[in-house]
Amino acid sequence: MSFHGDFIKHHQRLLLLLKSSSRAPSLRNTKPLHALTVTLGPNPNQPIYLYNNIIFLYASLGELSSARKVFDGMQERNVVSFNSIISAYSRCGYIEEALRMFLDMRNCGFAPTQFTLGGLLSCDLLIRVEGLQLQALVTKNGLFSADVFVGTALLGFYGRHGRLDEAVCVFEDMPRKNLVTWNSMISTFGQHGFVEDCMFLFRDLVRTKVPLSECSFVGIIHGLSSEQDLELGEQIHGLVIKNGFDYEVLVVNALVDMYVKCAGICPAEKILQDAPIRDAVSWNTIIGALVKNENFGKAIELILRMFMDRVFPNQTTFVYIINSCAGLQIPNCGKSIHAKIIKNALACDVFVGTALVDFYAKCSSLEDAHLCFSEISDKNVVSWNALILGYANNCSSAAILLLINMLHVGYQPNEFTFSHVLRSSLFFELLQLHCLIIKMGYQNNEYVLSSLIISYARNGLVSDALAFVTVFNAPTTIVPSNIIAGIYNRAGKYNKTVELLSQLQEPDIISWNIVIAACAHNGNYKEVFELFKHMRAVQIHPDNYTFVSLLSVSTRLCNLALGSSLHGLITKTKINCCDTFVCNVLIDMYGKCGSIRSSEKIFDGMTDRNVITWTALISALGLNGFAQRALERFREMEFLGFKPDRVAVLAALTACRHGGLVREGMELFERMNRSYGIEPEMDHYHCLVDLLVGHGHLKKAEKIIMTMPFPPNAFIWRTFLEGCQRHSIAENQATRHTQLN
Repeated sequence: MSFHGDFIKHHQRLLLLLKSSSRAPSLRNTKPLHALTVTLGPNPNQPIYLYNNIIFLYASLGELSSARKVFDGMQERNVVSFNSIISAYSRCGYIEEALRMFLDMRNCGFAPTQFTLGGLLSCDLLIRVEGLQLQALVTKNGLFSADVFVGTALLGFYGRHGRLDEAVCVFEDMPRKNLVTWNSMISTFGQHGFVEDCMFLFRDLVRTKVPLSECSFVGIIHGLSSEQDLELGEQIHGLVIKNGFDYEVLVVNALVDMYVKCAGICPAEKILQDAPIRDAVSWNTIIGALVKNENFGKAIELILRMFMDRVFPNQTTFVYIINSCAGLQIPNCGKSIHAKIIKNALACDVFVGTALVDFYAKCSSLEDAHLCFSEISDKNVVSWNALILGYANNCSSAAILLLINMLHVGYQPNEFTFSHVLRSSLFFELLQLHCLIIKMGYQNNEYVLSSLIISYARNGLVSDALAFVTVFNAPTTIVPSNIIAGIYNRAGKYNKTVELLSQLQEPDIISWNIVIAACAHNGNYKEVFELFKHMRAVQIHPDNYTFVSLLSVSTRLCNLALGSSLHGLITKTKINCCDTFVCNVLIDMYGKCGSIRSSEKIFDGMTDRNVITWTALISALGLNGFAQRALERFREMEFLGFKPDRVAVLAALTACRHGGLVREGMELFERMNRSYGIEPEMDHYHCLVDLLVGHGHLKKAEKIIMTMPFPPNAFIWRTFLEGCQRHSIAENQATRHTQLN
């Protein structure tokens, strides 16, 4: 650039350049303009103005150190100079620096303006005491009545601190209000869930005839977050379209978020499809909801549609993709996404890098997880926790070494760190970890306490685990109580389970399930259904585990009517009838209650079967005398690729015993080791001996007993001797009958 003409003309050109640069600031343009300002020297007519503009440009770009250098190098300053640097510090969260500059400003004899105090009050990190002092200064200087800017900033300050009464007082006392003031108050009510107040204020705003902005709608839409708010949300949506704001991406994103919260994924997806404008945030809102609901397949489908829509993914998108790949356990897809992340220079980003660590850890590729961890430029506790959890889930002792390393480099572990390390800790490590937990003050943390109890129980120190009941005076918090109750249940101390959980003031669904299961195991069947009735009365909705306990009682009582009623209730309460766990129990219940048609109907209607499903049906068929059909189902199971386990083979052998299929039973027994790799256990031998002696094959039965790899128990001998006795009686009766003839 060449300069001709007088000195003032050059400065006017520079002012024009600064003005045009402020519309779209960039560091690339700001630095040359700064250099020109220094080269030309101060303008005699406006010695401060140019430098104030340079400070503003640097501050808007977040270049605080550069802005401060310009400020410190100024020979003369005015109120605008101080306001620019104070606002910059406040905007970036450096409240202490902002307040220090504010004191310097006052010491230099400058009176604060509405922009000085408004800038300070707008800082998110301003504490309440400091805000109250600034409010006093606002009142003293008469700025509250003079300008709407300070009042709006003060309203926002109280809103951020949840002081809604004070915010309302400020709003009502303001002599003048602009659209930003109204929007700020509406947004404050919305953020704190006061939907009715939010709507009341919005109606008042509409009545003022002030033209609405996109922020007017965004503030109220963000307040709608439950199914009850859906109708209201649809009305606001109509108003958005009427006012032409459906072309504003900020409003579209708020609407998508509202429909996700109030109506679910499908309506939100339709809104996204119909929206005339979309960005990465629009897509991320729905994709994030799908990932949260563990609907990873649908999430990946939407991500592909996002790419087809030519919307460029951001860090959040990549985090969702990686989480979906981890959830679906598809390492190849995750690795290709990792390549895209490297291509976009995001591997060092803490959020994306942590997601990659978690992905590789879940795919049991700890070496790759460690490499991704080392590439993160600014690690945080979450990054460390992701790596520690990966090692802990793979039962690696490296988890505790990572904790030690984490402490050495200056990171403070949190409750999740300790919980992850406790997952794989051995006995001698557990005691050391417990000491560290106490030292760092986490011993009363519910999450850490629960993990400690589980770790003690897993290491065989059940008495130490149960000691927490006496150490922490019952009733304790819900989660540790549930864990201890679970230990009591497994130890057969059902009365202790009921005693412990009865002390909880607000038991959750897990507490109810544990106590119902305890009563079922203890044979208190009447109490099981009394508890179930009480559970529903207090609005705790039963889940699959609840119904499994209730169905097991129906099975033990052989009460078909009761079991059928429960099945009807499962369907009525919209518990997923295709849930494999519940369907397996239903097949077993109907089979043991003699309704084999119902068992087969449930089996045929299932979309997701496992070995247990097949075993339940084979057992039901055998128990009801359909031995041939049971064996046919067993062969069908094998044909479909399900490998029988020891229980499935036992169910088939039992069917042979009930149906008298000696040859088939012998063949199946001989194939156990050869075809399925299963070593016969005592139950298999007992079933085979019973089958053989029941049909007169005493010598074969005796041979089987003699060749057992372990000593036969009393049940096998009793079965054999009873068979011999029956055979002897039958022979005597036949001989006597022959003699009589």
